[in-house]
Order: sequence, then C-alpha cells, then structure tokens
Amino acid sequence: MLYFIPTPIGNLEDISHRSLRLLTCATTLFCEDTRITKRLLMLLKERYGLESAPKTFISLHSHNETAVLKTLDVALFEHPCVYVSDAGMPGISDPGAALVRFCQEKGIAYEVVPGANAALLAYAASGFEETAFSFFGFLPHKGRERELALDALLSHPLNVILYESPHRIELLMDELAKKAPDRLLFAIKEATKKHEKTFVGTVLHVKACMQEANLKGEWALVIHTAPAQVATSPLIVEDILSLSLPPKEKAKLLAKMTGKSVKEWYATLQA
Repeated sequence: MLYFIPTPIGNLEDISHRSLRLLTCATTLFCEDTRITKRLLMLLKERYGLESAPKTFISLHSHNETAVLKTLDVALFEHPCVYVSDAGMPGISDPGAALVRFCQEKGIAYEVVPGANAALLAYAASGFEETAFSFFGFLPHKGRERELALDALLSHPLNVILYESPHRIELLMDELAKKAPDRLLFAIKEATKKHEKTFVGTVLHVKACMQEANLKGEWALVIHTAPAQVATSPLIVEDILSLSLPPKEKAKLLAKMTGKSVKEWYATLQA
C-alpha cells in the first residue's frame, strides 16, 4: 500500500494525526528530497515524541522519477510505503503524479491523504466569492514563454491561482502592473509561518504596499478575472428611425449605417 501524504507548508501543527501515524509506520519513504524529509521527521519526533519504524529512504523527484520507477519491484508495496514532497500536497506543483500513474498501471493500491495546500489556503483567504477557479502553478522563469503564460492567465475567464518565488515576485508585480494595473489581486507570503503576510487590492495598490515589505519567502497569489464586458447589440435602422432627431441628422446617421446617400435617406424621411 502506498500513501501520498501532504506535509506542512510551514506550521508543524498542520500535520494530521493520520499522517503522523502513517509516517511512523511506513517502512519505505519516497521523498522529493531525502534530507528535507529526514529533517521533518526529526522535528515531528521532537514535537510529538513519536517513535518511527526503521525506514528505507528513496529519492524520487522530477529529474529522476522515470529512471527510479523502472527499478521498482511491485513487491515493495506489500508493506506500508509513503510518498512526500518537500512541502504541501504531492502532485500539485510538486512531484508525485508519475508515481500515481505507476500505481495505476501496476495495480498497486494507493491513497491520497488530505492536508496542507497553499493554493487552496490562498483562495479561501482571498475573499473572492466565485466558486470556480484555475490553478496555474509557477510561471515559466523568463522570456517569451513567461510572457505568453502571463497573457493566458490574465485573459482566463476564471480567477487564477499561481505560485511565485521570492526571487521573481518583484518581476511578477512589474509585469502585472504593466498589463493589468487595475486588476484585483490577493497575495500571501510565508503562509502558516511566523512571518506570514497578506496583501489585497488592485495590482498597483499591492505593488506599492510590497515596496515597504520584506518579500522573502514563497508566495501564492490569486488574480481576479477581468470584469465581464457588457454585451451591446448593434444599432439597426429602426433604432435610428425611432430617435427624436431632425430629419437631416437622422439621414446622416442612416447613410453611414447603410451606404445609401444622405439625400436618399432625407427624401425617404420626408415622404
């Protein structure tokens, strides 16, 4: 059996009792980074006094997952196994999806345990009332690919959640200020951690607030969809005819609409 377990994105107390039990009972831990996972287990042991079963740690991340999965013996999963990414929910802007597909293809039983996720936390904290949204994860780092991705999310019909690193948050705000300065935005940094901070308002307002803030830490942002354009029906001849205008003014408008001359329309209106 394989369990996909979300780990705290900051506050250790966000780990669930079920996750703690599974982490301590599992004999094999697949980890995005074994060093980070071992550090997490040590902190959890100190906090909760849990004794952990002897474990085998297997590094499994986006750069090696294809090679590692080819070497796995299905018999391994007859014992409790766990997969954790570095923080948050596996498979959501983190490795894990390839291991899920491996289980599906090999008929290996697996479960995903609910838990910490920065995207859902940010959306719930945004106060945006729309129930539908899209998750874009991290934008490409630079170049034309990044610009196209940004244009796509700004034209998206739903509210959009994305992540950004402390190294590129200022760049992102500059880009948003240029392309959508009046768009409503919610941003949160260091979610659940000691220095958590939130910003809400137009892009320009949030950008100004950030100039006074410490920008270190991981960011989650929710960009509100653009206001719907009010549909307008095209004018038709009957609309112009119904207006209370002098015949000459009506004739000029009708001529522009239809291609007939002003003289022809004036004569018609006088008939």
